[in-house]
Amino acid sequence: MFNDLSRLGKYLGQAARLMVGMPDYDNYVEHMRTNHPDQPCMSYEEFFRERQEARYGGGGKGRPIRCC
Repeated sequence: MFNDLSRLGKYLGQAARLMVGMPDYDNYVEHMRTNHPDQPCMSYEEFFRERQEARYGGGGKGRPIRCC
């Protein structure tokens, strides 16, 4: 029972972070290690910056600069 509650808490926490736009670095690292072991993982700072630019734009990769 506690295992199920722990898992539920993990998923609810992840859903809440995604709803407010906070990226989940631990899931990214786990995904990279599992699915792309030959590629290096970004540092937390690189990951955070990349997620911010993807969400809010930054004028990179053909996207216009956005103010909001």
